[in-house]
Amino acid sequence: MKLSRIPVLLAIIALVLLIASGPGSRLGWWEFRTGFSMMRWAVYLGLGAGVLALLFLVIPRTRRGNAGTLAFGLILGLAASAMPLYGLSQAKSLPMIHDITTDTQRPPEFVAVLPLRANAANPAEYGGPEIAAKQAEAYPDIRTQHLDAAPTDAFNKVEQVARDMGWEIVAADATAGRLEATDTTFWYGFKDDIVIRVEPEAAGSRIDVRSVSRVGLSDVGKNAKRIRAFIKALGSQPAAG
Repeated sequence: MKLSRIPVLLAIIALVLLIASGPGSRLGWWEFRTGFSMMRWAVYLGLGAGVLALLFLVIPRTRRGNAGTLAFGLILGLAASAMPLYGLSQAKSLPMIHDITTDTQRPPEFVAVLPLRANAANPAEYGGPEIAAKQAEAYPDIRTQHLDAAPTDAFNKVEQVARDMGWEIVAADATAGRLEATDTTFWYGFKDDIVIRVEPEAAGSRIDVRSVSRVGLSDVGKNAKRIRAFIKALGSQPAAG
């Protein structure tokens, strides 16, 4: 094999590992930790391909007649490592929490979802003041919402938005003002559970949302992003006080 092809081969292997890591976990071909290991090896191989290609480019003997192939290996290797490294940097910039709620003092509680979380690594019970403090620092915008609608109408709108977002509705109890659902992440197929509480308040309804991952110490901001998307679709406003 020509030396100039080695970086390209390493970069291709890195891309295959990267592309397969998530869908393979989602389809149950391997555990998600194996998928994470594959992604880590994609970084190693991608960076290795890039370094090797760069080294061969600066050596006249290996560069001669192979510049295009080596440049391709360099770009491919960097591309394979860029996405996982970006995800890692995002994870390090966010708190190690996986339970996000608009009401940290009185978080909405799961009922119907509990049997589905029986084997989940993360508990359904809220973590208390320490988690609340970390959330307040990282996501100060996630607050209780107000909707200018009677509780019944507000609940109907909440349910419609949840369905429009593609969540799997587990329970919708309009009398109790509680909706529970599960959302599956696109790449790895992680199951995150959501509970929404609708309560009457002056001139409308009070809406609280909680989104919790079943596995993982950190959600890399996914639960906060989900709640923000829900609030935006709902068209609500932060509640006073």
